[in-house]
Amino acid sequence: MDSHPTPPPTTATSPQEPRSLRIEDWLTVLIMAALALITFANVIVRYFTDSSFAWTEEISVFLMIALALVAGSAAVARDRHIRIEFFCESGSALRRRRLAQLGALLVALLFAVIACLSVRVVWDDFRFEETSPGIGVPQWWYSIWLPLLSLLITARALGLLVRRTRQADFEYLVDEADADEGKQQP
Repeated sequence: MDSHPTPPPTTATSPQEPRSLRIEDWLTVLIMAALALITFANVIVRYFTDSSFAWTEEISVFLMIALALVAGSAAVARDRHIRIEFFCESGSALRRRRLAQLGALLVALLFAVIACLSVRVVWDDFRFEETSPGIGVPQWWYSIWLPLLSLLITARALGLLVRRTRQADFEYLVDEADADEGKQQP
């Protein structure tokens, strides 16, 4: 027996991580569970009846798109989005912080534009009463989520920009070092 106490489990969250990320985490869990249940039900029905539910593909595609946007929002808020590490990790602390700010600003602009443009798509779906091809529900039931989730990503990117703007160069480097240690721990 080891006489040393077992250290408490560490959490994956950093002190600067927004607590409201639990929303995205739970939405991710719920969407993945729904995808698994829908797929499992379709497999069971197909196995026993040699036919499948017509609506499962349509709902699954919608859920996968929603999952990508919700997970993208969490990635932006955690500053774990895709970037070119060669440029982001070289140079002075000021340069790194400025590139992080520029990246957050560009992500916010991109998803704000997507939100604005997709509102027109939702309006057209609603106005022309388009229905989905698989089950015939109004198409805007699906398309309304693109501008809403794009606005969520925009808000998360702006929050990241504010956090990076308020940080001193030294604090930014300390946060980066803490994140690198968290990646290497099992």
